[in-house]
Amino acid sequence: MASHTRPNISNEIHDIDVVTAHSSISPSLLHHKSFGELLPPFLARKVVAEMIATFLLVFVTCGAGALSVSNSGVVSQLGASVAGGLIVTVMIYAVGHISGAHMNPAVTFAFAVSRHFPWIQVPFYMCAQISGAMVASFVLRELLHPITNLGTTTPSDTAVKALVMETVVTFCMMFVTSAVATDTKAVGELAGLAVGSSVCITSILAGPVSGGSMNPARTLGPAVASRNYQSLWVYFVGPVLGTVSGSFSYSFIRMTEKQQHATAAQKLSSFKLRRLQSQEMASPTSNAFENV
Repeated sequence: MASHTRPNISNEIHDIDVVTAHSSISPSLLHHKSFGELLPPFLARKVVAEMIATFLLVFVTCGAGALSVSNSGVVSQLGASVAGGLIVTVMIYAVGHISGAHMNPAVTFAFAVSRHFPWIQVPFYMCAQISGAMVASFVLRELLHPITNLGTTTPSDTAVKALVMETVVTFCMMFVTSAVATDTKAVGELAGLAVGSSVCITSILAGPVSGGSMNPARTLGPAVASRNYQSLWVYFVGPVLGTVSGSFSYSFIRMTEKQQHATAAQKLSSFKLRRLQSQEMASPTSNAFENV
């Protein structure tokens, strides 16, 4: 979901992604270049990293959720929420420098819409994320048999309430992710802790209402494995609306380099003005001589 760049290979991957995301490919160029030439290097490694990270995310969150529903004495609802936040934190620090650790098709889509991720990589990321979620769900079905509810997320009341809840909590998660992952002035070293904490906090709130999915892949995998497709559209529409609005909201309030320089100059001029005023107040004799 968020990552901080490191030297060596990760910086090369990051630089290539940024250039690709902010450059437009003309139709004539598409005719002259093959599809393979348009893809960035290291894409296979990034796709595998996303698949593994999403597999572990779904395996932990849905496994904890299934055990919580089956026997709350084994894993409580709070414990399931904490497990979800912790696995997000761990995966960001593990593969964030390789793939960005999106682990979420809605996050990948929002980054692409806000021009922080190249569109050409979006289908590969989404396929990797959905594949990882599917494999994790069917592995859980075999491991947790005879449990049939494999951490599925369904509305506890109406679908509309669940939709609103999923949109709001996903907005919160993506707002934090955009801050620590795309803004160079943010503390990048704490990206994993910040995003994981936001997932944990919002899951505690959203769990009793909508299940706190915030991730279409995390919902789709258990739904297919459990054969429970109740209100599945809520968990596709809500997270997408939340991530896109969260990303654009932070982009709107982000301070650009010109604004930062203007603010610094304003602070400097205000400091000079206060210093001159203090000097005038500290030397009343000089004012008296000037009046004479």
